[in-house]
Amino acid sequence: MFKLLPDSPSERITVHVDGQAVSVPPGFTAAAAMLLHGTGSTRTTPVTGEPRAPYCMMGVCFECLLQIDGEPNQQGCLVTVAEGMRIERQLGKRKVDE
Repeated sequence: MFKLLPDSPSERITVHVDGQAVSVPPGFTAAAAMLLHGTGSTRTTPVTGEPRAPYCMMGVCFECLLQIDGEPNQQGCLVTVAEGMRIERQLGKRKVDE
């Protein structure tokens, strides 16, 4: 669905999206890496389980919530990727530690 432009920088870093290695240009956001990977949705709603995907890509709508390096509820559109970053879709309700 999404692909890099022909004039994209040739330098790449590797991040892990839902356990799969994905090569992205430095400076990409976690949400952009998810879109490039083609997962379709970045999270599901806590109440109905409906899939949601990034919408505004500027930190206003909260549709891009992801689990990044084990930390839930991160706005993926505001987090710049780093080598080896683990990005996972946030599915359903957040689990609360007891």
